[in-house]
Amino acid sequence: MEVRGFHSVSCLLPKSFMTVAATSLGISRLGQIQVRAHDVERAAAFYQNVLGLKLLFKAPPGLAFFDCGGVRIMIDRPEKAEFDHASSILYFAVPDIQAAHAQMKQSGVRFEDEPHMIARMPDHDLWMTFFHDSEDNLMALMSEVKR
Repeated sequence: MEVRGFHSVSCLLPKSFMTVAATSLGISRLGQIQVRAHDVERAAAFYQNVLGLKLLFKAPPGLAFFDCGGVRIMIDRPEKAEFDHASSILYFAVPDIQAAHAQMKQSGVRFEDEPHMIARMPDHDLWMTFFHDSEDNLMALMSEVKR
């Protein structure tokens, strides 16, 4: 089965349609879920104090990251109208974001940007790039690059 010019991302396809391309990208798990908030500090207080999630870190401009059973939840304010929606953006973890980006782009996937560093952590850099799936849903690749 082909999904917008590529047959990859096992998470998006039924198991019967999984191909070698899914594993060649290196997608291993769901890495992060974005939740929109018009007031990040208020939302961060809710996730930390009401839900009891562990605050991992905050990063400018107005980002708060939480752990939820090994899946990171990122709270942020929508920067553009296209981000101001109720559904989540799925962040697919890959070991090499540059290679996965190049492979998907070569397959015709439409990207919003190039892979770029989001935050410098004590032992790694957090990189991301955003793309659209076959239904025009915004998705992302993410990579935690060790230094």
